[in-house]
Amino acid sequence: MSHNTPTAHLRDAAVFVVDDDDGLCEGLCDLLESVGLNSTRFGSAEEFIAYWRDDMPGCLMLDARLPGMTGVEFQEKLVRGGVRIPIIFMTGHGDIPMVRKVMKAGAVEFLTKPFDKEEMLAAIHHAFALDAARRDEQRELSAIQARLATLTPREVEVMDHVTAGALNKQIAGALNLSEITVKLHRRRVFDKMRAGSLAELVKMTERARVSRLR
Repeated sequence: MSHNTPTAHLRDAAVFVVDDDDGLCEGLCDLLESVGLNSTRFGSAEEFIAYWRDDMPGCLMLDARLPGMTGVEFQEKLVRGGVRIPIIFMTGHGDIPMVRKVMKAGAVEFLTKPFDKEEMLAAIHHAFALDAARRDEQRELSAIQARLATLTPREVEVMDHVTAGALNKQIAGALNLSEITVKLHRRRVFDKMRAGSLAELVKMTERARVSRLR
């Protein structure tokens, strides 16, 4: 069952509720709809993963003690697979070791049933904000990588020296080029990367490098 009432500021984001308690899911989705939030419910982790795609913004409200693959095991699977959807855990039988484990693995919140409506909504809005920030970051990174792909091998060499702090004269010596040629390559690098300053270029290349190491 799905509820798809958009709001002005959260038009595309949805709460994906995963719990085998049909009554709780129904009530929770009705509550979310009443405050203008989109929601879709699932009876198991397997149902959710078969449905969800990375281009679906929002957060996951996950029961910690699902039959079959538990919520805790599912979180571990998502983390291993590099899936970064924000997770809000909910359970009627939480314990301190479980809470510590899921929060250490990146959960946004751990709610004990029956949970407070305002506490739940605050957690959802926080999760939505985290997801939106991640998606913005990914879009910016994709744009940087696309611009990097337009550089020639020589321009990449020059850029590496520039971002390492080398002067044009030093770059010319290292690459056996004239300073004029280095300046031309340097200008093309800044133009193609749309960098307004050396600091901005360094920041772009560092972000791209870190993403490759993940």
